[in-house]
Amino acid sequence: MTRKADLLPGTLDMLILKTLKRAPLHGYGIAFSIKTLSHDVLTVEEGSLYPALQRLLLQGWVKAEWKMTETNRRARYYRLTAAGRKQLSHELSQFDEIIAAITRVLQNA
Repeated sequence: MTRKADLLPGTLDMLILKTLKRAPLHGYGIAFSIKTLSHDVLTVEEGSLYPALQRLLLQGWVKAEWKMTETNRRARYYRLTAAGRKQLSHELSQFDEIIAAITRVLQNA
């Protein structure tokens, strides 16, 4: 039996921003991309995804517009803004620092 990994606190915004750096996507596309790229380890539920997207919109880190999907359905597509790129860079840097600190503790414990 495999166990799905919980997202580390504070990483959802970073994962969404990183996903949108590749291309604009609708909510389902963002969740699917994260799940696929993590080899089905990370799953983002709608109850977490859409509040996070709303938070990112309010911060000005993403913009949204309504478009038609490949299956001819109307969906809100999100894209990264310049401010979002800057925030992503900041979050990635902080994440790298945290991972390095955890690694040091694990190697020396």
